[in-house]
Amino acid sequence: MKTLHLSNRTISTNLPAFVMGIVNATPDSFFEKSRGGAEEALRLIDEGAEILDIGGESNRPGSEYVSGEEEIRRVIPVIEEVRRHSDIPISVDTRKFKVMKAAFEAGADILNDISALEDDEGLAPFCAETKIPVILMHKRGNPSTMQKNTVYENVFDEVNEYLERRVEFAKKHGIGDEKIWLDPGIGFGKNVRDNFELMRRCGDFLGGKYPLLMALSRKTCIGEVTGREISERLSGTIAANLLSVTKGASMIRVHDVKEAVDSLKVMRAFFEG
Repeated sequence: MKTLHLSNRTISTNLPAFVMGIVNATPDSFFEKSRGGAEEALRLIDEGAEILDIGGESNRPGSEYVSGEEEIRRVIPVIEEVRRHSDIPISVDTRKFKVMKAAFEAGADILNDISALEDDEGLAPFCAETKIPVILMHKRGNPSTMQKNTVYENVFDEVNEYLERRVEFAKKHGIGDEKIWLDPGIGFGKNVRDNFELMRRCGDFLGGKYPLLMALSRKTCIGEVTGREISERLSGTIAANLLSVTKGASMIRVHDVKEAVDSLKVMRAFFEG
C-alpha cells in the first residue's frame, strides 16, 4: 500500500499508485482542457482524484515565469473554494516561498517544486518547519530554454546525481526522509529517447529509497511516439502511466483522472490474481 505523510495526517491508496489530478489556474498551460479553477478541481475530485495539484504558473516548454503576486491571485481562490467542499490533499506547483506560504495558510498540504528547492531559499526552511512533503524535480534551465539543451552522456546517472544532491540539501535543512518525493522531470530538458529511459528506470532513482511521482500526461514524448496531437494522447498516456507504475512509480500526475483511476483498478485486479 502506498502512503503519503502530510503535516498532520497520513493518507494511503488502495490503488497501485496515487492519482494526482492537475488543475492549471493559468491561461497558457499546454493542454487547454486542463485550464480552470475550483470547478475543474471539484470535477476531478468527483472523478476519483486522491490529490489535487494546483498551479498558477505554466511550465510548458517556451513559457515565461510570472510573479509571485500573480500566482497567488490565481491559486489561492481555488484552494479556498476546494476547502469549502473537501479535505482532499492539495499540492501546489510553485517555486516560490511567498506562494507556498499563502497556499499553506489557505489549506494546501504539499509543495511540488520543479526547481527542487533551488529557486527560493525560503522554501526549504518553510517545508521543514511546517512538516509538509515536498516533491523534488529535475530540470535543466527554465521552461523558455530547457528544450535547447537535451544532450546527456548518461541521462539516468545525471538525473540521479542531481536528485541525490537535492535530497541532501532538503535533509540538511531539516526536511525528513518520509517527506521527500522525487520526480525525474519527464519533458524538462530531455529528448524522447532519454524520457523513455527515465521511465524504464524510474524505480531505481536513489536506489528506490524515496517514492516517485511520474508526470507523463499528454506530454510531447508521447506525441512523438504515437504521432498524436495533445488532444489525442490519452491512450498513450495511460500506457506510459501503467508501465511507469510497474517500474516503481508511486504517484501519477494526470489530466484525465477517471481514466487513470479505471486503468489502475484493472492493473490492481490483474496483479491480485
